[in-house]
Amino acid sequence: VISFAGELLKQAEDLIRQGLHTSEIVSGFQRAYDKTLELLPGMVCKSLDNPRDRDALQAAIKSVISTKQYGYEDLLSGLVTDAAMTTMTPTGRARFIPDSLRIAKIRGGSVNQCTYLKGMVVSKDAEGVVKAVKNAKVVVFGCGIETAATEAKGTVLLKNADDLLNYNKSEEKAMEEAISGIAQTGAKLVISHGAVSEMALHYLDKYGIMCVKIMSKFDLRRICGAMGATAIIRLAPPTPEEMGEISSVEVVEVAGRKVIKFVQEQNEDTTTATIIVRASTENVANDVERALDDGIHSVRALCVDGRLLPGAGATELELSKQLKAFAVDVKGLDQYGIRKFAESFDVVPRTLAENSGCDPSSSMHKLHASHEAEGTATVGFDIEEMEPIDAAKAEIYDIYISKVNALRLSVDAAITVLKVAQSVMAEPAGGPKPPPQGGRGA
Repeated sequence: VISFAGELLKQAEDLIRQGLHTSEIVSGFQRAYDKTLELLPGMVCKSLDNPRDRDALQAAIKSVISTKQYGYEDLLSGLVTDAAMTTMTPTGRARFIPDSLRIAKIRGGSVNQCTYLKGMVVSKDAEGVVKAVKNAKVVVFGCGIETAATEAKGTVLLKNADDLLNYNKSEEKAMEEAISGIAQTGAKLVISHGAVSEMALHYLDKYGIMCVKIMSKFDLRRICGAMGATAIIRLAPPTPEEMGEISSVEVVEVAGRKVIKFVQEQNEDTTTATIIVRASTENVANDVERALDDGIHSVRALCVDGRLLPGAGATELELSKQLKAFAVDVKGLDQYGIRKFAESFDVVPRTLAENSGCDPSSSMHKLHASHEAEGTATVGFDIEEMEPIDAAKAEIYDIYISKVNALRLSVDAAITVLKVAQSVMAEPAGGPKPPPQGGRGA
């Protein structure tokens, strides 16, 4: 968006210097944009009809991920595809919610060690001595596991040591009854959204129940979705409908940090998946996370509209060629704006050539020449061989819906700036003026 909008304004500056009024430039840009929207559907080279087709989905998002993590695109696109397919709706039209796919960053190791699992990862330790359970029934409490305080302030009068012992025993008895009631339901895992008292932890360990404390209500909601449980707000044995199930829960140590892995074996058992990012430094982990985030939102876009355009700058080169031909047939001053709009598309292949370390002028000459013949609409720039390449055959794609939205936003931004009546100037920041250089006695 920024590159294309900046190029449009740069080309508009040339037209203003030649004497065209901004209203004429805006009119030309608007006509060129409308023509572009007419041309784009005819340039679609592939359509993803079924987002549940793993290989087709991976091929569609691989180009998106390789823009940020070139060299790891096969690994990362595979992880995003597998994780996304876990959380997609199993029947009917494929729907994917990006929020159901989480990313957990664990520093240490290399990017090649990134994995995904059906379920969730929580970066903390379990509360009690039980650190792992398998095929467990789960109880999720939306409150703390502790003795509830009364609303009214009461005073207990203790006359002797026996009264004190009996008072403690009554509290212990109430807590043990609550925990034993939970144990009798067959629950092996308890998740608390609040504090877990020492007494409650003692009885949970006694009955062999694993206890995990989750303070984030968003994580608690995702865990309920991953296990099919309902959070209850009373310290009492749950009903069978309120309980969830999990294939395995265990505390593992990864690079010196303890994390809890909630894993579901079957896809239909969970609506949440997690990609575990491993990297040597925090910066690399953040870069990988951004690439994965792009891939995740690309899956969402493809579930809405599965059309794909040829990438590697091929779409922009073909649009430039066809708009220049369109400008020849236009009468009046609009043709100048349309021609400059067409030239602005060169910013994408030219930037690819510059970033690859080759001469952009000669590369652009080769690319424009390669689009002259018929049937060359999918020819783009190969960043490895530094030669023109058939992007469709090389499976380098741009997502149609993303391209349309990017063009709309960049054209809107450029036209808005051109419509501003006054000159937009960069003024120096506020504050005292610097003292004059030189002066008497210098």
